[in-house]
Amino acid sequence: MSNTSLAIYPAWSDAIDPIEVAQSLADQFAGKPVHTVLFFCSAEYALAPLADALNRYLPAVQLIGCTTAGEINAQGYARGSVSAIGFDASYFTIAASLIEQLPEFGFTEAQRTLDELLARIHPGAVSGRSFAMTLLDGLSSQEERVLGALDAVLGSIPHFGGSAGDDIHLARTHVFINGQFHTQAAILIVFHTDLPFEVFTTHHMSPLGDKLVVTESDPTTRTIFELNAEPAAQAYAHAVGVAREQLDPTVFALHPLAVRTGDDYYVRSIQRVNADDSITFYCAVGNGMVLTTMAPQPILPDLERCFAAIEARIGKPLMTLGCDCFLRRTELEYRAQDAAASHFLRQHSVLGFNTYGEHYDGVHINQTFTGVMLGYPDDR
Repeated sequence: MSNTSLAIYPAWSDAIDPIEVAQSLADQFAGKPVHTVLFFCSAEYALAPLADALNRYLPAVQLIGCTTAGEINAQGYARGSVSAIGFDASYFTIAASLIEQLPEFGFTEAQRTLDELLARIHPGAVSGRSFAMTLLDGLSSQEERVLGALDAVLGSIPHFGGSAGDDIHLARTHVFINGQFHTQAAILIVFHTDLPFEVFTTHHMSPLGDKLVVTESDPTTRTIFELNAEPAAQAYAHAVGVAREQLDPTVFALHPLAVRTGDDYYVRSIQRVNADDSITFYCAVGNGMVLTTMAPQPILPDLERCFAAIEARIGKPLMTLGCDCFLRRTELEYRAQDAAASHFLRQHSVLGFNTYGEHYDGVHINQTFTGVMLGYPDDR
């Protein structure tokens, strides 16, 4: 993707010093009609100095972002870097709002937040020309509450997003708005554009036969203590055919569990196995839930089919803004397919980040690629 792309301007930096990062991004955006910059940064950066530097060198733009479990820039997959997207004021109106007090966030707060954003966007021309994106603290365990409330008020506005990561340290994840990084918070962003677009999600999983019933859990911490009345870690290890001591993020990526809703399966990815043989998840779990063992199919053919179908409807993509689960990247690296995946991402103008969970029309999901594909303007 070229830096002279119409309507959208990609930028990135893998400099270590925050000032060098901010200077580089400012240089790449110089002379371009950018009014909003969306960025995704490694959690390895010193975040307070990075915030100060971004505010100093990009003072005239709306800055929105989050920390990641890996970045996607114009070169493909990256780590230890900042990937940024500048949006052309001629083609986008973008408004964003910070959401705090996540445990108390409900319908009333969601409606007030959305109304304020729509008033700043273009209240008379929202239908069919707007989409919403959420960024959320990926360790807050509040995605279901926040996304459910927002889904109740978004109506016909399609929605996607991702949960912030911290390079798989599982310590603190952050979102950025109003000049600083925040924890235990979320951001709702509404985009209004005349460009063609389509919000989508896809995954590469197929169900196997084994069923595991949650017989003891703590839904507030997303922790399962027992599966089929056995210690959870032992039951899971037996079901997927590995020893208990072998359980690690690669095993979690290759042997996910999912809950069935209608004809669809929604992956409940494992965050960690604890010393007491309990398992903590990235998504909501609870007593009585039936989890199905899943088998990953090849990732790239699934992405190719998904992208081809959307491109047939909206044309060659100007950009796809993607939220790609970090466990998918773990799987690609395990199978030595990450270079091929980076090539695909470059060829299809994908920018974004690796997440601790994805958001799609009010649902919190795992091990998916979720995003929005934007087509070229008619007057290019």
